[in-house]
Amino acid sequence: MKFITGKHVPRRTFLRGMGATVALPFLDAMVPAGFGWSRMIDKIDRPRLLAIEMVHGAAGAETGLGAPMNLWSPAEVGRNFTLNSDSALKPLEDWREYLTIISDTDCRMAEAYQPGEVGGDHFRSSAVFLTQSHPRQTESSDVYVGTSLDQIYASLQDTPIPSMQLCIENIDQSGGCAYGYSCVYTDSISWSAPNTPLPMIRDPRIAFEQLFGAGGTAEERANRMRTRGSMLDWIGNEIGQLQRELGAADRNRLDGYLQNVREVEQRIQRIEARNASGEVREIPEAPAGVPDSFADHVKLMFDLQVLGFESDMTRVFSFKMGRDASARVYPESGTDRPFHPASHHGGREQQLMEFNMINRYHVAMLPYLLERLNEVVEGDSTLLDKTAVVYGSPMADGNLHNHRRCPLLLMGGANGQLEGNLHLRAPAGTPMANVMLSLLHSLGVDDMSSFGDSTGTFSLAPTPSRSLADVR
Repeated sequence: MKFITGKHVPRRTFLRGMGATVALPFLDAMVPAGFGWSRMIDKIDRPRLLAIEMVHGAAGAETGLGAPMNLWSPAEVGRNFTLNSDSALKPLEDWREYLTIISDTDCRMAEAYQPGEVGGDHFRSSAVFLTQSHPRQTESSDVYVGTSLDQIYASLQDTPIPSMQLCIENIDQSGGCAYGYSCVYTDSISWSAPNTPLPMIRDPRIAFEQLFGAGGTAEERANRMRTRGSMLDWIGNEIGQLQRELGAADRNRLDGYLQNVREVEQRIQRIEARNASGEVREIPEAPAGVPDSFADHVKLMFDLQVLGFESDMTRVFSFKMGRDASARVYPESGTDRPFHPASHHGGREQQLMEFNMINRYHVAMLPYLLERLNEVVEGDSTLLDKTAVVYGSPMADGNLHNHRRCPLLLMGGANGQLEGNLHLRAPAGTPMANVMLSLLHSLGVDDMSSFGDSTGTFSLAPTPSRSLADVR
């Protein structure tokens, strides 16, 4: 690899060492002289997509439970919505300019509507979230549902890694889970074809190695990890050479990026060392690279996603933050009730509010992601401006296993396609698939006329039918 002062540095440039391959962030030196940022952006820049699923629905998303308390959806439609003090979305108040709340869309494909499909909502819902299609009831290898939103978009990318799929909970089960459904429907939200589920990565070490550990032999990579030093130590000469060829702004940008890579790597090393020390773990079945702390795990995965976007190794992530029927406890939420039992609140206010505390705790993870995306500047905007983040659940009311009026958020700017600071309420019976079809269109997938059980598109901007008085 040779860098010549004043010459164009290709966007797809890598620093390579023994068992390490580090892609560069976007640098000014990658813009040819006289080309301009706007033309460069049009040529190579594409929106990033991050789809996040949280299971079990949300307290108050299903408005049929007693008096509405606006625990999820705001009372007001439009721009002047209020996130009240009990709202699970209150942690997003400071990010409302990047927040689009979409209320009352349905995931009816997660319902039991064929003979023999009584029950099973927990064991088919996750497969529905990004496919909006009904899974074939089977415990064998003939699984079938649909191609997922993230994989439709990933198929159009030219990145080294088309997409990555991450998760938090255990996915080591196989065979049948319950009610005649294969566990793969519960374990994966990404499907590259209707019969091809993609595996989810739970261990941050594996995700880190996919992003930065390619190249070299298996022995070289193992030797690098045994040293407990930084992967960047193996490419120090390459870094030094490149730094001498860059301008001041690019040097600062590269320094910050490499510091973030090193910091994430060191966090993984500390977690692995602690978990290998013999101390009793809260989740003993988890791989050594998985933190016992939910918040630590989620934030580490978010950091890896930001690095994946910043390096342009991939533009597509899916992230499964929970597993259906999980009994995990989140003491930092303010309640020690296990997740699944808490979702069965029976409509009683005290139990409903405890479940809402868990919902709010999960949402409170998102500002960390938004802040990290907002810190990365590319040209005249940030990664947050360029990213579409989907957060939602294919279940509305975990108590009734209802799939009508499911919680759904869009965050980020998607290269100007999402306006933010907006609450949209869908007409009764609107499929969530309509929103996802419109999102695909906004991401540049123009040739799709339908998706899942869509009945049309859903405008992601204020329209007269939603009362302009409300949205101004």
